[in-house]
Amino acid sequence: MSIKHPIIAVTGSSGAGTTTVKRSFEHIFRREKITSAVIEGDSMHRYDRAEMKKVVADAEARNERAPTHFGPDANELAELESIFKNYGETGHGKRRFYLHNDEEAKPYGQQPGTFTPWENLPEHTDLLFYEGLHGAYVGDDADVAQHVDLAIGVVPVVNLEWIQKIHRDTEGRGYSVEAVTQTILRRMHDYVNYICPQFSRTHINFQRVPIVDTSNPFIARDIPTLDESMVVIRFRDPHGVDFPYLLTMIHDSFMSRPNCLVVPGGKMELAMQLVLSPIMLDLMEKKWKRSSK
Repeated sequence: MSIKHPIIAVTGSSGAGTTTVKRSFEHIFRREKITSAVIEGDSMHRYDRAEMKKVVADAEARNERAPTHFGPDANELAELESIFKNYGETGHGKRRFYLHNDEEAKPYGQQPGTFTPWENLPEHTDLLFYEGLHGAYVGDDADVAQHVDLAIGVVPVVNLEWIQKIHRDTEGRGYSVEAVTQTILRRMHDYVNYICPQFSRTHINFQRVPIVDTSNPFIARDIPTLDESMVVIRFRDPHGVDFPYLLTMIHDSFMSRPNCLVVPGGKMELAMQLVLSPIMLDLMEKKWKRSSK
């Protein structure tokens, strides 16, 4: 961890809602004139799209468990730890981008599903912001979490996560329900062993819980809306959190445990702003005090 060069990591699986948290941070950065260097989790995959398909096919042909993007075998997590460590010490580092589609690939003259060349992070940034699968990862190969000053978990209940993934991949990417189901099953081992444990290391978790029936996610026709959900906000350390203020500002919210605030889903972004803004200001105040010495 670094007071002078703080690192924020938002971690959660695809379709979990990490983009919502990222948007909330962007609002805070803009309002408080904070400049960030951004690392995208997909950029730390070990294989490009074509290579990954071949690796999976080869493993399945040998009747072996194929690597998935949830696990360490398909990611450069030691490299991610190195980037975090270097930034925390110097405020410098490197990054690349994974090009998901034609729109992203066109400016680089590359094919979708490939990586851009490595480049230096922008100069004179206030902090490093990571959004991806492994912001609080700890394993034999790497300890990413030790370098993170603020780790945020985004964790919908698992049936909701599956519904979101099925709808995104079938409607937006052209996959069949059967193909998406196979991906979910293939990832389950890595989800249990490498994704879930991270949420015990995060400082704050945002978990969306639908209040409509999601008992069979494989036949659900619609994704439950925010207004059809509640959000459980869990603080690893509740000391210093002004719960009376949050309960006053967020109507219809309540405490379910001494460290858990429950808010209506439609007020999720408001809650994120109210929860994260003071934490960000505290991080920046400590940074500026250290930098002025």
